[in-house]
Amino acid sequence: MDDADRATDLEEARMTAAMAQIAKVMTTVNPAQECDSVLDSCDGFIGEARKKAVPSATRCTACQTEFDKLFKGVKRL
Repeated sequence: MDDADRATDLEEARMTAAMAQIAKVMTTVNPAQECDSVLDSCDGFIGEARKKAVPSATRCTACQTEFDKLFKGVKRL
């Protein structure tokens, strides 16, 4: 096995670990009904339909939309 093969194996292992972590977070239910946003326009409540569709949601639909616009194209670690 050469260096390129070892590098590929390492990258695949890192990707698998990252995907497992993402899957865990995506399935974690957030019981809070309050929006975790600092936007002034927020009513402070995550609607029941949103919580049903996205149990891990921490922002209301309006705040999540604004958040997505603000951070579009920004990579997170």
